[in-house]
Amino acid sequence: MLDRLSLRLRILLFFAALALGAVLAIVAGLWVALRHEGAATVPPALVSGGLIAAFLVVGLVTWVWFLFDQNVARAIESLASAIRARVHAGIEHDLVAEARAARYLGDLAPAAAAVTRTLVETRNALAESVARETTRLAAEKSRLETLLADVPVAVLLCTADHQLAFYNGQAVDILGGGTAPGLDRNLLDYLRAGPIRHAYDRLAGAGDPDLASDLLCATATGGRLLAGRMRVLRRREEGIAPGYVLTLRDVTADIAAHTSREALLAEVFDRVRRPAANLQTVIGVLAELQDAQDAPDLSAAMLDEVGALTQAITELGARYDAAQSDWRPLVATRSADLLDGLKGRLQAEGLSLETEGPELILQVDGFEIVAFWAWLACRLAEQGTARAFRLVLAEEDGPGAVMRLCWDGAPLSVGRLDGWLIEPLGAATGELSARAVLKTHATEAWPEQVGGRSAVVMPIRSARRAGRRPPPIARKVVYDFDLLSKARNAAVADTRLDDLTFVVFDTETTGLSPATDEIVQIAGVRLVNGKRVETEVFDTLVNPGRPIPPSSTDVHGINDSMVVGAPDIVEAGRRFHKFAEGAVLVAHNAPFDMEFLRRKEAALGVAFDHPILDTVLLSAVVYGQTEQHSLDALTARLGITIPEEARHTAIGDTVATADAFLKLVPMLRARGLDTFGAVVAEVRKHGRLLKDLNG
Repeated sequence: MLDRLSLRLRILLFFAALALGAVLAIVAGLWVALRHEGAATVPPALVSGGLIAAFLVVGLVTWVWFLFDQNVARAIESLASAIRARVHAGIEHDLVAEARAARYLGDLAPAAAAVTRTLVETRNALAESVARETTRLAAEKSRLETLLADVPVAVLLCTADHQLAFYNGQAVDILGGGTAPGLDRNLLDYLRAGPIRHAYDRLAGAGDPDLASDLLCATATGGRLLAGRMRVLRRREEGIAPGYVLTLRDVTADIAAHTSREALLAEVFDRVRRPAANLQTVIGVLAELQDAQDAPDLSAAMLDEVGALTQAITELGARYDAAQSDWRPLVATRSADLLDGLKGRLQAEGLSLETEGPELILQVDGFEIVAFWAWLACRLAEQGTARAFRLVLAEEDGPGAVMRLCWDGAPLSVGRLDGWLIEPLGAATGELSARAVLKTHATEAWPEQVGGRSAVVMPIRSARRAGRRPPPIARKVVYDFDLLSKARNAAVADTRLDDLTFVVFDTETTGLSPATDEIVQIAGVRLVNGKRVETEVFDTLVNPGRPIPPSSTDVHGINDSMVVGAPDIVEAGRRFHKFAEGAVLVAHNAPFDMEFLRRKEAALGVAFDHPILDTVLLSAVVYGQTEQHSLDALTARLGITIPEEARHTAIGDTVATADAFLKLVPMLRARGLDTFGAVVAEVRKHGRLLKDLNG
């Protein structure tokens, strides 16, 4: 029982017992004197002296207790908390303030400082050694991350219950839909469950990790169709079902193009079949009546059917040509890169090429276009027509452009060019012919004379002016493979802190009254498996629908002009609720922020019924109620620096709170508080600081 009490309370009880014992001893002495001498013979002064002595003893013991509490008990608790912080939270600065407070403890404070200093030095030396040994592995890891980030398909690694343990940048693009995927989120929140569950059950039941299953699924909103391939991982932990790897590719446009081509083909047969049948009938009638003198004139009917057939074939052919490039793998290519590649190819063949024209972005297969012009120049050189060429690129009215390969010499006839177009482009391109390149790009090529020079012209259907090259989009892979072997409990109270997902958040407001003021900024970060996921951040300004007081702007720096066009609290609140779905909320002085959010639940149509932890109360558990528990004081004790420009901004305070929480967790664990329920039970002992929000 006593070992559960704090050191200061145990010392208080010790001195209280000492005072009580002394008083009882004085009372007992007086009682013995009264009994032996008789009440009449005992001087009243003796009784009064005994009572005064009792009060003096109580006062003396209280004074000694106060000194002992201030200079010994509190110093020991402060020293113990500081040592625990350095052992479990990685704090490195010396015990200067704690040693000063423990100056009456003799050599204990210097000894503790020496131990912690040695621990820090040993830990730093070990860290340096490990860093040196892992440099090569870190480089390989970085290369692997870069490779996986640039894979042109979405790659996902999930646990058996479909929680995400890995995703790359393409997965964010495919699954985003307004809310990006996150570690330890359920994949079935983004994809329709049926195909995923069926494929996993089929592969997991087979028990062969080399098997794979192709599948077709849709996003949860039905807006995209995805072609996927699933493979179940080898079992890592006994008793835990194996996870799986899923690759996804967006085939919505491919299926739409295929459907369009199928519809066009069906229309071709329908529109050609009828006039062809009518023509056959007319020709048959003519054959039967060709010897009759009074045979009707069917030439008009035949001409009508031939005209209809010709019009249908022409129109359908144009539509087919227009659709050719819809499903081809044409990509945006800079003309400068294209022309430079062509110049290199011709120089390798001993030919010269000059280029002219603006820098454009062409929608082409760059390899095929370069191969076409290089092949044509080589054919002209083989015929002795020319060995020096000039490629002119010009913009056309509308979205297109024109490429002209010019030379000084004999022109190329249309017939000869048509004969060449059926030839393969060369050994490097296999059976690819020049005609196939033109068909891929839904274009043609023809010879002409330009300013006294011979040329071959090829229109490009899609081109635009090249602007300033945009900065590259960061494509990071996000993963935590430990999630694959993490056991999950249904009850949050029984779950270890390291196994929970947390969303640390903060708000900035127009004032300090949740009843009358409004939120102007919400920020949050996700903590998964004991680590902050740097790419999973929520940060948005909120339009409060009212002026922001200058006194509030002086604190957080947000003014009225900054929130123009920002979402209102309904939109921002719903997005934040989705971001925090399934997580434990963590905040510094959580009742303040939660009051603002819960007051808007009716308007949002959602309930903020998440489990909640408050770093103010956690700090009180670790450091005691007598310490300061402001965010500045807590981060200072934990060696966390908040940049001045980030202080009193929602995202700055959120990151600082998250870092402080991650340092507090191992300190709580060292005190035997390993589960969420155990932490909440301990927090409730400090309820006089803040109210408990977990019911």
